Amino acid sequence: MPANDIVARIKKLLKARNAILLAHNYMRDEVQEIADITGDSLGLSIAAAKTDADVIVFCGVYFMAESAAILCPDRTVLLPRLDAGCPMADMVTADDLEALKAKHPGVPVVTYVNSSAEVKACSDICCTSANAVTVVRSLPENELIFVPDRNLGRWIAQFVPDKRFIFWEGFCPSHERMTLQSVLLKKTLYPEALFVCHPESSPEVSAIADHVCSTSGMYEWCRASTAKQFIIGTEPGILYRLRLENPDKEFILASPALICPNMKLTSLEDILAALQTMYPRVTVEEDVRRRAKAALDRMLAIPRD
Repeated sequence: MPANDIVARIKKLLKARNAILLAHNYMRDEVQEIADITGDSLGLSIAAAKTDADVIVFCGVYFMAESAAILCPDRTVLLPRLDAGCPMADMVTADDLEALKAKHPGVPVVTYVNSSAEVKACSDICCTSANAVTVVRSLPENELIFVPDRNLGRWIAQFVPDKRFIFWEGFCPSHERMTLQSVLLKKTLYPEALFVCHPESSPEVSAIADHVCSTSGMYEWCRASTAKQFIIGTEPGILYRLRLENPDKEFILASPALICPNMKLTSLEDILAALQTMYPRVTVEEDVRRRAKAALDRMLAIPRD
């Protein structure tokens, strides 16, 4: 079926089912193009909760759809590709976290939102890559457990030297594959370009960046900058909107290794099939949902810097 016909059918079904289509910043270009809202993982769920949609079609990976189910328990949440997972989220389980907590009784757990609902439910508070430093600073304790991303954790730690971190040794494989050598090569090829990367990057890569921030932060920073060339150190799906919003600027991917295969699984055909069948649906068991939401609510209650 031609792409135009698929898009027309998707839009018709979205209207008929009072559904909203969410697309993460790393999705394929054609998926972002037809989305009602694009953005970071948790930001999408928060935005969806503010709408009157009965159905949320989440184009992302599994933990993101879980977040929507946590915040919107009265809605139907569809994940067009049930096999779209997150290797970093899978690196820690609730049992793993409970065992670590038992070794450090009384130490609060800060959990990155790139984690399962079960892990969030075992946590004291959640954070995003955008607000992680603020969240950690808000804690009165001088010691904390941080899961699952060691790179994000170590990036945060440099801004709160008074606190001691116990890191879970998880990581994002895509960001981890972006080596210092690949970035230095791009900086040699594009000497006028500014390098911006995600805090999920390895410490040696973050150390040479002109700016380190979340994907939403990259949109804002590149838009505000007077520079004309940027080397982008995160998943290439972000290039779609960067180029759309900044037609007079050039964006160069830091490394082809940054491509996340899970983020590229969802196609227009998958979205259409999900709306036709109302499957696959993502749900979270109520006790887990309630405890996970408490960790998210504690984060959302912190005043912004």
